[in-house]
Amino acid sequence: MRAFLFPGQGSQAVGMGKALAEASEAARDVFGEVDEALGQNLFRLMTEGPADELTLTQNAQPAIMAHAIAVLRVLEKEGGIRLADKADFVAGHSLGEYTALCAADAIDLATTARLLRRRGEAMQAAVPVGEGAMAAILGADRDKAQQIADAAAEGEVCSVANDNDPGQVVISGAKAAVERAVPLAKEMGAKRAVLLPVSAPFHCPLMQPAADVMQKALADAQLRAPLVPVYANVTAAPVADPDTIRALLVEQVTGMVRWRESVLAMAEAGVTDFIELGGKVLAPMVKRTAADSEQTSVVTMDDIEALAKRL
Repeated sequence: MRAFLFPGQGSQAVGMGKALAEASEAARDVFGEVDEALGQNLFRLMTEGPADELTLTQNAQPAIMAHAIAVLRVLEKEGGIRLADKADFVAGHSLGEYTALCAADAIDLATTARLLRRRGEAMQAAVPVGEGAMAAILGADRDKAQQIADAAAEGEVCSVANDNDPGQVVISGAKAAVERAVPLAKEMGAKRAVLLPVSAPFHCPLMQPAADVMQKALADAQLRAPLVPVYANVTAAPVADPDTIRALLVEQVTGMVRWRESVLAMAEAGVTDFIELGGKVLAPMVKRTAADSEQTSVVTMDDIEALAKRL
């Protein structure tokens, strides 16, 4: 069995999609449709920068999605591959869950772009810049990371945001609490902790204002049942009902990304072939979680051609 995976924030880089667009009309069509939906030349920002503007949450989220969908569309149109025929499940990390839903035809491309723009703006607005932070706890499992977060909280918000793999967990919350957690992590048995260069404390209770915004945005958006089940971040279980998908996407804004559990659940369901489209972030996490599986990252035309031959 096979799962297609879609990366989250942090996988953006100036130049993304440029070679793909030069080589394929299918990719150009994706970037053009996203630009039109947003009323912005996002593709120029993706290819030319500046990097600090591309990194802004409201730009990074639709950009990462557009890039991954462009890879998929090239694979489908030029490789003759249909996702519904070749994938048993799809999943995405944080914003990547929206990409996965778009890939599985549950949300159309223009709507996905607009939802991610709204999500990025709402997440950035939820907490004033400088009041929140995130840190990666390395060499610790989720239980250990939660203990570290609890010890650092001192009455402030500090909780596990991303359970990425057996040795990498991200915590999120009030800036002072997360900063206290960094030296505490080593004292409490983790290998080390590193503050992340993010502009807001994602996937923690401080994001509730953004969840409220997304509840309204998703209520107004048209969703269909996906062509293949989508593993939801907050449940680490497959979902196909549109109303349930809506509710879980709202919950995801403040909830933990249960990526490690999602990978394990897919492996237990029989998935042995994990294919990451549009990034090289998730495949290493999968390898550390489900070591017996095969992992492939697909970004370039060469990658797409190699995958099309294999599938």
